[in-house]
Amino acid sequence: MTDTLTRIRAIVDETPIIDTHEHLIEESMRVRGDLGMQFFPCDDWAALFLHYAGDDLHVSGMAPADMERFRSPDCDWRDKLALMKPYWERIRHTGYGQAVLYTLRDLYGIRDLDEQTVGPLQERYRDTIKPGFYEEILRRRCRILHCQVNSVERIFMETEQPDLLKQDIHMPPLSTDLDLERVEREFSMSADTLDGWLDVVDRIFAECGSKAIAVKNPTAYGRRLKFEDATAEEAAPLFRRVAAGEEMGRDERKPLEDFLFRHCVRRATEHGLPVKLHTGYYAGHDGMPLDRVRRNAGDLCSLLREFPDTRFVLMHIGYPYEAEFIALAKQYANAWIDMCWAWIMNPAACVRFLKEFIVTAPANKVLVFGGDYVPVENVYGHCKIARRGIALAISELIGDGWLAEEEAPALIAQLMHGNAEALFCT
Repeated sequence: MTDTLTRIRAIVDETPIIDTHEHLIEESMRVRGDLGMQFFPCDDWAALFLHYAGDDLHVSGMAPADMERFRSPDCDWRDKLALMKPYWERIRHTGYGQAVLYTLRDLYGIRDLDEQTVGPLQERYRDTIKPGFYEEILRRRCRILHCQVNSVERIFMETEQPDLLKQDIHMPPLSTDLDLERVEREFSMSADTLDGWLDVVDRIFAECGSKAIAVKNPTAYGRRLKFEDATAEEAAPLFRRVAAGEEMGRDERKPLEDFLFRHCVRRATEHGLPVKLHTGYYAGHDGMPLDRVRRNAGDLCSLLREFPDTRFVLMHIGYPYEAEFIALAKQYANAWIDMCWAWIMNPAACVRFLKEFIVTAPANKVLVFGGDYVPVENVYGHCKIARRGIALAISELIGDGWLAEEEAPALIAQLMHGNAEALFCT
């Protein structure tokens, strides 16, 4: 098994990969230090520990006041180590923690974080951020062919690096989390009737559809994924109330959300764009209603049946209910399961998931990597974990007799880039 793993790891490490999900901001903003955003409240070494690892720090016991100081640009970088070090020892073995460790060790040459290494880390962190560093980290160090970005800045980002950073259309402001002001600000389009809004949506798809790689909707953070067939007659008066600035509860506006979501799905399909949906675990802390997460797979069945021509990408393997998502991929021709984010949520579960997927569902129906980060530096650490996990899964299948070793190279290429190329690029 050790010899097999060594050979398979060498193949996996040399195989290029497509990254199907990131939240990377534009490189030029990083270079300018023009941040001021939720995931970049500070621009020092602490930024590496905020996206995802910060949630583990909180859950491990770090006090909110200490986290606020740790995140602050006004707290000197020299003082931040003492704030987080006791909690870092508690999370260093989680997937979130290991992604940071790999980044520290391989990108910065820092074996671990302590009083002697924090200074060199801060210096190397700053020295790395210069024009071209996205290309350096993603293409040269990670061997990523391209990243697919769900922008945290705009509904559709006209990126400065379109060959490297393929862009999603962010669907919620058009449908499930209507934001008329944002649409007017970004596209100079507005409407006060449902018919007018449908025209706005259609024009946005006409403008952005040929440049986008997919459509993304993370609405599972706020509601169930049960999108019923509401009518325009039900939706129109609700839209007028939204346009008038009236506040409504989520249950009350559900027919409007359902109607607009389905309209966007139809437009995405017409433009040949897969529809990405958040499923499973929630980012953040202290706020996940697990009863709703448990229903994700079952709620999606009606959508998959009613839109057979739409390619749905079900993100994050539905963790911790990943077995149900293997069943969806096996049952529905239009369902793909994306392992984005999942490798750092639970690396061991992802090895099991990939093994079970390969012997259960068609091999073309799984996408095996998306870093899901805002800081590009941590994509490296996540990619390292994913490559290690892919190699383990394939090697264990060979060792268990479910896969012949001579079949492995072609399967690895298919998993790491072939499936994404076929789904998004043809």
